[in-house]
Amino acid sequence: MENRKSLLKLSSVDILPGLTLRIPTVDEILEDEQHYYHLVSSLTATPYQYMVQLDDYGIDFTQIDDFELFMMLFPAVAREDTRILFGDADLSDLIRRNPENGAPSLYSSKNDLTIDELVYNRIADLIRKVNCLKRETRKPGNEEARKFRIDLERKRQRRNAHKPYEPYLEKLVVALVNRPEFKYNYEQTGQLTIYQFSQSFEQIKTSINFDNMMTGVYTGTIDMSKVKDRSCLSWVPASR
Repeated sequence: MENRKSLLKLSSVDILPGLTLRIPTVDEILEDEQHYYHLVSSLTATPYQYMVQLDDYGIDFTQIDDFELFMMLFPAVAREDTRILFGDADLSDLIRRNPENGAPSLYSSKNDLTIDELVYNRIADLIRKVNCLKRETRKPGNEEARKFRIDLERKRQRRNAHKPYEPYLEKLVVALVNRPEFKYNYEQTGQLTIYQFSQSFEQIKTSINFDNMMTGVYTGTIDMSKVKDRSCLSWVPASR
């Protein structure tokens, strides 16, 4: 039976027998956050986000889906250190299988483990939820727009190619620890899971936006009749 506990109470989630997805702590991620977010990006990426790399291989990113991209990326990623997400599971032998009568999948003979599209979707959706990430859904409207987006992204990547990694989680930790709404110090924050931390961050953002909105309403600088998104009228985050 699927685990129905809140992710606030969990440090891992069973995906399949022999495959568990860990929910790491902030401290664990800060040991090498660049590596962590590289793994997260590789496991949740959509073809839109890899348009340049796919174009370099002669692949039209609008013609493949998320799972096809995952099958291209994950075997190489699985040969790296994936313990922060998959614990001691050794997935380094993953290979693609294309059965004559069935859907393609990735298979690990060491673990007798098959990752098909259903399993992939569960992994990707869970990683997004744990890290408060949204799936990239943009698509170009036509061929001209597709080529324009690829050229634009290629130029952006070239500009940023030699820039050092910009810490992301570290900046959020510093920002939240110094907010009066956040009740944890650095040591306590490090013990939170990334899900607990991300939920706290989203809650504080919602509360700040709510307070600013109400201040505007009371001072007359915001006309409520022109506010289309009514979710800003609650200090409780909308369901994600």
